[in-house]
Amino acid sequence: MTLQTVILAAGMGSRLGRSLPKPLTELSDGRSIMQQQHDNIRAAFGTDARIITVVGYKAETIVEAFPQVDYVYNDRYDQTNTSKSLLRALTKSGKGGVLWMNGDVVFDPMVLGRAIELIEREQSFVTVNTSKVSDEEVKYTVTADGFIRRLSKTVKGGMGEAVGINYISRADKKAFIRQLSRVDDQDYFERGLELAIEHDAVLLHPLDISDLYAVEVDFAEDLERANRFV
Repeated sequence: MTLQTVILAAGMGSRLGRSLPKPLTELSDGRSIMQQQHDNIRAAFGTDARIITVVGYKAETIVEAFPQVDYVYNDRYDQTNTSKSLLRALTKSGKGGVLWMNGDVVFDPMVLGRAIELIEREQSFVTVNTSKVSDEEVKYTVTADGFIRRLSKTVKGGMGEAVGINYISRADKKAFIRQLSRVDDQDYFERGLELAIEHDAVLLHPLDISDLYAVEVDFAEDLERANRFV
């Protein structure tokens, strides 16, 4: 089955201070953030991988730059968070599992290579970095069996940070969609994962990529850091 991927790119990204949507920000190698994501997806999963992009703010600029992929429009992009953008994409996806990522993550191509084994055995996962735990980032804790227990910005005693690249298996997707429908408009998609763990016994594996680079570009200093890798 062709892998389905989703890129969440509906937000305004105002903290970076650019007029274009953040995924179109140019990197030091001449590619945009979104182009390096496309390149990484194609390198890992081939040209047949289906890419669905959720757009909102200045949607036409992203569609013009990448006319060859599928699009879902979040017309409430200025009133909702990633939970509702992802919900729209998942309801438009086929029956299989879905890999998704935030549209502002610059990451090592080897991240997806490391994820292939889990995807092939239909294991839902969240990529994590255990080398730092920042108060402003989504953090996690695990159960005695090593699966995710808690996943949010308010987690106490977090073992590391979520990177923003994730996979929901075919078996877990229905429950995840149901929980995303329940969460508040301003919730991040991680809240839907937490509810699916709590109410549907979804097992979410923390995929450690601490030895690889993955930078979520929110501010100018993040972009500078990302450009040191590409």
